[in-house]
Amino acid sequence: MTESPDSLIPYDEIVQEALRAVVGRVLGQVESSGGHLPGNHHFYITFKTGAPGVSIPTRLKERFPDEMTIVLQNKFWDLKVAEDHFSVGLSFNQIPSSLLVPFSAITAFVDPAVDFGLQFQAAGDLDDEDFEDAGNDSAADDGEQGDKPAVEPAEDGSNVVTVDFGRKK
Repeated sequence: MTESPDSLIPYDEIVQEALRAVVGRVLGQVESSGGHLPGNHHFYITFKTGAPGVSIPTRLKERFPDEMTIVLQNKFWDLKVAEDHFSVGLSFNQIPSSLLVPFSAITAFVDPAVDFGLQFQAAGDLDDEDFEDAGNDSAADDGEQGDKPAVEPAEDGSNVVTVDFGRKK
């Protein structure tokens, strides 16, 4: 068996960047529509809380020191999308909070309404642990959250896209 040569072109980084642009474009369309999600669409966005450029309240950083998942459904406001990040207002336990998340910090994006998902390798991501959902307030005033997405590589034919180029060490 022949060993494949090391690439001098960073294909994995280029593909990751292109797929993150999908997230930016989708969020940009929501922003353009005045912050209204069409139909039953809603998003679960998982990101590294300690990544460069992430700005979240201290109480959330303490609760989620590595990674958290937010839900954009009915209760969010001030969605702003820039070329390299987005910011949004969400409520956690009835406390309004502003978050700023660079696209490079995102590790997963899921729209369960249409069984679509993307998974990313975070820069410097060394381990795959399970993390507690952030539990931002859902549409219900009682703070209950809907079903959590399965952000796993799909073997059932769903539209989850995972990119892993398996770098040589």
